[in-house]
Amino acid sequence: MKATVLFVLVFAFTVVTFGQAPAPKADELAVYIKEHYTKREVQIPMRDGVKLFTSIYEPKDKSQKYPIMMSRTPYSVAPYGPDKFKTSLGPDYQFAREGYIFVYQDVRGRWMSEGTFVDVRPEVAQYGKAKFDESTDTYDTIDWLIKNVDNNNGRVGTYGISYPGYYTSAGSINSHPALKACSPQAPVSDWYHGDDMHHNGALFLAQNYSFYRFFQPFTTPSDSFTYMKQWKGRDTQDGYDYFLKLGGLQEVADSFVAGLGVRQPYWDDMQDHPNYDQYWKDRNVLTHLNKVGCATMTVGGWYDNEDLYGALNTYRHIEKQNPGIFNILVVGPWFHGGWARSEGEWLGTAYFGSETSEYYRVNMELPFFNHFLKDKGDISQLKEVNAFDTGANTWRSFDSFEPTNGKDTALYFTENGGLSFTQPSKAGSNEYISDPMKPVPYTQKITLGYPRDYMTEDQRFASTRPDVLVYETSPLEADITVAGDIKPSLFISSSGTDSDFIVKLIDVFPDDYKFPEGKKPPENSAFSVFEPGGYQMLLRGEPMPARFREGFEKGIPLVPNKATYLPFTMPGITHTFKKGHRIMVQIQSTWFPLVARSPQQFLENNFKATTADFRKATQRVYFGGKTASAIILPIQK
Repeated sequence: MKATVLFVLVFAFTVVTFGQAPAPKADELAVYIKEHYTKREVQIPMRDGVKLFTSIYEPKDKSQKYPIMMSRTPYSVAPYGPDKFKTSLGPDYQFAREGYIFVYQDVRGRWMSEGTFVDVRPEVAQYGKAKFDESTDTYDTIDWLIKNVDNNNGRVGTYGISYPGYYTSAGSINSHPALKACSPQAPVSDWYHGDDMHHNGALFLAQNYSFYRFFQPFTTPSDSFTYMKQWKGRDTQDGYDYFLKLGGLQEVADSFVAGLGVRQPYWDDMQDHPNYDQYWKDRNVLTHLNKVGCATMTVGGWYDNEDLYGALNTYRHIEKQNPGIFNILVVGPWFHGGWARSEGEWLGTAYFGSETSEYYRVNMELPFFNHFLKDKGDISQLKEVNAFDTGANTWRSFDSFEPTNGKDTALYFTENGGLSFTQPSKAGSNEYISDPMKPVPYTQKITLGYPRDYMTEDQRFASTRPDVLVYETSPLEADITVAGDIKPSLFISSSGTDSDFIVKLIDVFPDDYKFPEGKKPPENSAFSVFEPGGYQMLLRGEPMPARFREGFEKGIPLVPNKATYLPFTMPGITHTFKKGHRIMVQIQSTWFPLVARSPQQFLENNFKATTADFRKATQRVYFGGKTASAIILPIQK
């Protein structure tokens, strides 16, 4: 969501194509657009009379009819003015030369559009509970465009990354007949269970705090260029120290007053709804993705720290709720939006063997839209699920996200920090002391934000801490490919009455591993000087608050020191653990300041916690016998 703001306003063209002419430089493409397109700005009326500001770029060549490519955004369709042109058009650099009519719209209540903005507006018009929502605004916009833009061929495609990805998927509900193709990319879907705000109800603190310092409300179009309130709070890049001293979530909420001079209403709304109540249910677009009539290609990144959940589950819900439509999923080795603004060969210290982003753009994205909007292009390479294997560095295809040729297999925790596919007969437990005032950092970097490459960061800095449990296999005797959701099945206890348990799945490289000859990661990488022997590559990490072990609608306290079953599901992976590598699992109770700290004592609303509420707790993870903890991996045959 946050990184997309930069993408909307600035796009760096740093790609090399496969079998095609080199991608144009940014200034070359900007010149091309001005030479070959006209621009006009209009206010399109919605069914309730509200007008939405829309920029339309039309090809000067009128020798053929063109489909319409539309993106709706809360981040501004800038630059404004009929003589001010975007320097890129469409999902990637290819589209301007391919020839489309490009449409960009400020959503209701943002920037130059009229109306009132609502964060992830509930999709309720289809049930007769409201006159309008994002699906009707999309419908009305398409209807106007088809009737009022000359030289269009009657077909429309929509796309967007992150928040604009949400507007793409929401806009496909009860699809307008002219909407023939849409591509929700890293789409916001469910802010409680897995997208930007929360994971399993645990608040992702650093990224949301950073976002809501920027994403402030305004009420009229005239406010849109003056609404940004300058931050007057503490100014530091040391996020660990900043949030540690800031305190509990009540103090975090209050800090907006000191920093901005006003309360942040979106943050306060979240604070008032700590459980999965009707507020969050109304904003979960997944359950409302009905009557989708257009071809859909959902795109995500395995290392998207914001909306991987949204990509995987948007695809799943559209598939389940709209049988028979063309509906596919693409997931590559990318950070949030990385398929659009990176080469996709590296992410921090992780190497993926080729420029995966350019492969996607040339062989998947453009062919998809050309096929459904222009009746041209070969989409034979597009399968039901197109997933990049981040261990074997190759694309794989499956007939569903849970590949049918795999089997959920338990990898059991054993004594002395082992992992085994055989359930241990000896029972016991490992313990650590979790201190919220000395939490486990999620990155070695000094940063106030959330660096995109923490998702592949070497975890050796964490594995040496006494408040992190480490379990690992012996070196593997053969490759093991895992494809699908990861399912921890834990037995835990705590001396407190509430705690989080963070599970991380890691690929441990052999001690003698070296990058391929001639390949080195970016200069700011930890391995830009050293070879990566022993690299503990993070594949997936996810928090689970023990309070929600029986459901997310109501928290239930732990009974101190009583062994308790804690199962949950982590977003999936497609990854081959190579022969000679080890599989590692780390367990901890803080992951700071990425995840807000639990007070480790039960509060009805832990969003009201202050520093005084934090408690140390002794945590135990059990193995063997009737309390055999394991991590369930969907292993391919």
